[in-house]
Amino acid sequence: MSDSCVAEQDSPGPIPDCLTRAPAWLAVASLALSTFASVTTEFLPIGLLTNIASSLGVSEGDAGLMITMPGLVAALTGPVLIILAGRLDRRIVLLLLSTLLVISNALAAMAPDLVTMLLARVLLGFCVGGFWTFAPGATTHLVPAHLQPRAMSYILAGISVATIAGVPAGALMGNLLGWRAAFAASASLSLTVLILQLRSLPPLPPERAIKARELLLPFARPLARMGLLVALLLVTGHFGTYTYLRPILQTVYGASPDEVTSLLLVYGVAGFIGTFLGGRWVSYSLKATALSAALMIGGVLLLSAFAGPGMVGGGLAALIWGAAFGLIPVSFTTWMLKALPDSPETGQAVLVSTFQIGICTGAFVGGVVIDTYSVITLLLTGAVLLGLASIAIAASRWKDVSA
Repeated sequence: MSDSCVAEQDSPGPIPDCLTRAPAWLAVASLALSTFASVTTEFLPIGLLTNIASSLGVSEGDAGLMITMPGLVAALTGPVLIILAGRLDRRIVLLLLSTLLVISNALAAMAPDLVTMLLARVLLGFCVGGFWTFAPGATTHLVPAHLQPRAMSYILAGISVATIAGVPAGALMGNLLGWRAAFAASASLSLTVLILQLRSLPPLPPERAIKARELLLPFARPLARMGLLVALLLVTGHFGTYTYLRPILQTVYGASPDEVTSLLLVYGVAGFIGTFLGGRWVSYSLKATALSAALMIGGVLLLSAFAGPGMVGGGLAALIWGAAFGLIPVSFTTWMLKALPDSPETGQAVLVSTFQIGICTGAFVGGVVIDTYSVITLLLTGAVLLGLASIAIAASRWKDVSA
């Protein structure tokens, strides 16, 4: 990028044309890859849970802390980082987060015990909370207003694709080369992202510093408040069971390790399709899209609790569950944007915290339930939470928040 282009960008007025061509979209791609890499790393242990637990000599419930820890840290650090960053150039913030992501993955790949692994996962929490908070807002410095929705969708797609594709990819590599190789590959991806950002990201000065009191705004708006409640119920119920998807598939459907990998791939492909379908469906009915996701996941969990072994049933469960979860990120991002049109960054930061609280709470409670009771009890618990989310969605004031 030329010096004159950077100078134009830092000056008042519209974004210069030089930033709407290839360099700008390369920068957007680097942000999408950063969210993809961080969220892939966050959910990598789900497909490797049994392998890691056995290797480190801990129970599957204890191993579930690998999901709980980064979620908890991300929930706390997202809003805190946006305040502490103040008017600091977001390019510097994003580069620091990418560096931390490389360190986290490398430490996890070499972890000799659970304590070291959890330290690596704590570092990851800073990355996840930071990327989810800063990456979407950075698009305002890269492309003009009429192109920002497209750029935002690419970055959100990075999060969605990581959520639905990272687990089967990690499980496949773990089965072939071992779980440490999966984290090493994630470290290599993170290093690639860091190099790409060093080359492509221009200065990203914030428009203004976010004050702490602004984080209370979503709780003062009824529609935003209801959206946060629904997201908390839905995400807790989903991740309370999804974290233990591998033991669920093995116990309920009698899947072998190779069959589990195949079912995770089915889940990932279905979720990828669901993500893009959700992007179209919310423009017609936000209520129908969100409610469909909650009912589909809840239905799968309930039916799985009473299902017998067999790959056909397991394949259908993975297909429906994956497609349903693909609808969730775009549904709730749209919900909060429409509930808080005057403060989108604040809504995004609080939504990120809500998602991460749901992830870590679900993973922790799911671990306690599966260790204390059984997989069937875990499925029924998740179905109840998804049922409550469905009721809350149906009771919401959709006339005000529908797309």
